[in-house]
Amino acid sequence: MPSPITWTTAMFDLPGPQLEASLTFWLRVTGSTLSAWRGDHLEYATLLPPDGDAYLRVQRTDSAEPRIHLDLHISADPGYLAVAQQAIGLGATMLHAAPHHAVLRSPGGYVFCLVRDHGESRRPTSHTSPAGTSLVDQLTLDVPEDSFDAEVMFWSELTTWPAHTGSRSEFVALERPVGMPLRLMLQRITSASRAVTSHLDLAAGQDRLALAAEHQARGASLVSTGDLWSTLTDTGGSPYCLTDRDPVTGFLTR
Repeated sequence: MPSPITWTTAMFDLPGPQLEASLTFWLRVTGSTLSAWRGDHLEYATLLPPDGDAYLRVQRTDSAEPRIHLDLHISADPGYLAVAQQAIGLGATMLHAAPHHAVLRSPGGYVFCLVRDHGESRRPTSHTSPAGTSLVDQLTLDVPEDSFDAEVMFWSELTTWPAHTGSRSEFVALERPVGMPLRLMLQRITSASRAVTSHLDLAAGQDRLALAAEHQARGASLVSTGDLWSTLTDTGGSPYCLTDRDPVTGFLTR
């Protein structure tokens, strides 16, 4: 059975106080330009990559904290409302249904959207800066341990993407179709929070440490450095990771 998912988009949900700083940072580290603002209240814009089709967007919000949410683009057959019903059957909750999208909450509490297919098909290539080459290519769901197995099953069945244990036992990656811009990774965490959150990962290969220094020069803060990844927060305080994965293949370089 072919997957109904035709494209993946990460949406930056940014409160007013953090919007300018965070948005400026991500435009610079991805080499993107910003589209015109749109929507009834000029609350939406798109980060336009130098090549390929867009897969990063921004939404101005009234929430207290910044976050990332996932948009899954759905083919006309079966349509996003039909997939929404499938998601509900798998344990999701419908929060809002609109003419062009549906907002749902996963069994673990992660808010995501199903949207109509917009015809995107060309995965952008990596961005090269003075420090090296990188690509935003993964959205990681940070899942509390007691809901991890159920959340893995939900996302794998909803997308029809097979689930595989990652480089470490706390990671499970979903096998994305060729050309899909964002891979989905689930990370088992120990947290006082009961809800699933998410962060973005950039594939940086052997340039990771140099890129981490460059990002800090642009205003990011280094949280920790490990063998395979560096964790930072952007200029608005949102966490993200630079990893040793290859920007072209998405796989670890060592």
